[in-house]
Amino acid sequence: MSPPVAGWAAGEGPPEPRRPSEVIPARRLLRRLVAVVAEPTTPQQRLDKIVRMIAADLVAEVCSVYVQRAGDFLELFATEGLAREAVHRTRLRVGEGLVGTIAATGDLINTSDAQNHPNFAYRPETREEIYNSFLGVPILRSGRVVGVLTIQNTARRLYGEDEIDAMQIIASVLAEMFASGGLLDRERYADLGGFVPERRRLEALRLVEGVAIGRAWLHEPRIEITRLLADDPAAERVRLEEAMVALRSSLDRMLARADLASGEHREVLEAYRMFADDTGWLRRIREAIDTGLSAEAAVRRVQEQTRVRIGHAADPVLKERLLDLDDLANRLLLHLAGRSTVHDPSSVPEDCILIARSLSAAELIEYDRAKLKGIILEEGSKTAHVTIVARALDVPLVGRVSGAMTLFEPGDPVALDAENGIVFLRPSEDVLQAFARTVQARNERRRQLAALKDAPAVTRDGVEIWVGINAAFLADLPALDETGAMGIGLFRTELGFMTRPSWPTVEEQSAFYRRILELAGDRRVVFRTLDIGSDKHLPYWRAPAEDNPALGWRAIRVGLDRPALLRGQLRALLTAASGRSLALMFPMVAEVAEFEAARRLLEQERDRLAASGVAPPARLEVGVMFEVPALYWQLEALLPKVDFVSIGSNDLLQFLFACDRGNPALAERYDVLAPAALAFLRDLVERCRARGVPLTLCGEMASRPLEAMALVGIGIRRLSLAPSEIGSVKAMIRSLEASRLADYLAPLLALPDRSLRRRLAAWALDHGVVLPPGQSIPT
Repeated sequence: MSPPVAGWAAGEGPPEPRRPSEVIPARRLLRRLVAVVAEPTTPQQRLDKIVRMIAADLVAEVCSVYVQRAGDFLELFATEGLAREAVHRTRLRVGEGLVGTIAATGDLINTSDAQNHPNFAYRPETREEIYNSFLGVPILRSGRVVGVLTIQNTARRLYGEDEIDAMQIIASVLAEMFASGGLLDRERYADLGGFVPERRRLEALRLVEGVAIGRAWLHEPRIEITRLLADDPAAERVRLEEAMVALRSSLDRMLARADLASGEHREVLEAYRMFADDTGWLRRIREAIDTGLSAEAAVRRVQEQTRVRIGHAADPVLKERLLDLDDLANRLLLHLAGRSTVHDPSSVPEDCILIARSLSAAELIEYDRAKLKGIILEEGSKTAHVTIVARALDVPLVGRVSGAMTLFEPGDPVALDAENGIVFLRPSEDVLQAFARTVQARNERRRQLAALKDAPAVTRDGVEIWVGINAAFLADLPALDETGAMGIGLFRTELGFMTRPSWPTVEEQSAFYRRILELAGDRRVVFRTLDIGSDKHLPYWRAPAEDNPALGWRAIRVGLDRPALLRGQLRALLTAASGRSLALMFPMVAEVAEFEAARRLLEQERDRLAASGVAPPARLEVGVMFEVPALYWQLEALLPKVDFVSIGSNDLLQFLFACDRGNPALAERYDVLAPAALAFLRDLVERCRARGVPLTLCGEMASRPLEAMALVGIGIRRLSLAPSEIGSVKAMIRSLEASRLADYLAPLLALPDRSLRRRLAAWALDHGVVLPPGQSIPT
């Protein structure tokens, strides 16, 4: 509840004269409170002294501190004015009594008649029946109520705004002092619910399957407040204003990025930027500084109040705005501390579970994959580029974990079950042991699947499936031998550009592509030319502003409008493949004319190299990525001109359903196993087969065994997928009768159903098709 207007209850007498110095906690009080922690006494003695000091300075007859303990109850830990024998004896459940109500709601209570308050709960051992006035405020830490601070008086009165402010400031200082361990005997009270972090079980959206155990690492660092008080409020205000200028400048630079220059996401970010000028938010911080807090402690105090409101916000719009304020407070604290807004990715510890609000593909690539065990996002979707890269790196990933950046503390133990979409924060020993067994079982399953690496990918009725991998780095090439893959069906050349500080020269590109071909040996490698744009940005190249980057200037459109860039890459590829076989394809082609224009540039580069005496590739195959639905109605003109077609199912289905794959709100709205999607793909298969043009699918669909099974059922015979999923997909293929599945699936494609997922999973179960545990049960 909000505090009532200060004043006297109706019918009561005038207040006793009170000097401001008796009401407002002078800076000397705050300093004395902090100094108590350093005294060579026991934690209990320090806390006892603190409540006496607060009572004296606020002219209160009673001052008490309640601490939340495990089991959701609050215990009286210290008091001045109540019966001493009630200390460590009086307990109230969260939600019980005035103190329990404050703990449950995170709001203060200010009343002139405590015993007639509807939430009052009497505890006779306290002997508090003589006190009428009551003011209680929450002690907040990391967005949670960890205790309650109260004052009481016999005279009936509402406490004034100055007294409320004083209590809230004192409570914020106490929270930091509690966290430091100076006021609570941790050895004696090891179960303190507010300070021993609680265990949590969190639901999440499955993005990349896997199981991991590790420790939390925040993508954006959190600032610990080491200096609570300041001698010079004016100087702290100056520090605050300088940090605000730096914060606003950083936000303006973010908004100036070309990819964020327009569109709906631009409006969201502009609203976020406006919060940096929120007068009410800044006023509360300045007022906290005026009480004697440092600028950092003042920001943290306002942030803790915001976090409590987040926990109780039912309106999603309000909650999102409060989350923005919380994020701004984090950024402001970083500026006050003079620190970067993100960690150095190279400094992550071993067994890292990365926690982030959102993450781009480029940011993920910067992390050491050997140390990265899992990723937890507040946002995220199944076909976002960061999901694709995480799957390629074989890193378990979940999304849609609300408030993750607030819930997780750096170093917290985490058990991540990305198979079932569950995260255990600070798990018990039993849970950790169960996860260890699961990891062991998963590793054993992988060893069993690895035994299939030399086995052919042939169905039980003799249908051979070409199974290759998707790759982007030299480090991906060993997977060819490790998995028994037949080649690389998609080599994403743009990811190598994204990890460089500057545009690579033609010579550097050529050396890189040559090494790829050497490592692949006689296995086919299909290079995709640069697919930059949308959410894949190069740090050294600024693209123009767009309303909708996913449908904008990207991929082949960039290459044709900036032919020097595309020609340079084509020259590098042709040079690298001198005397070898070369297969390349152009992405995001929307019309035959675009393919023909790109093909002409390729021929020009081939003629140029021939004139300079460079031997051409022994064999050259040129294909197209089928991602834009409009190309379907141009197949009669296109197919005679291409050597192969590769379906990019991620973008194709995004465009087919008019569904932004990076939008978390739409992450599960449409299913790739919808009859409409499968029917569209089946028709594409049949038209390519009729023309004798090889067709491969290299999107995320191929990396999930159930989806891959459906693709085989509609006639696709070439799959390129994440290396980590080769074993599972091959096991599925070898246990499948493709003809029986095709007969079953054909009539289903005319159904009006949203998805065929449950039907296909049930069919697989009935017919002994081997699927991973997470996909064998219909969902």
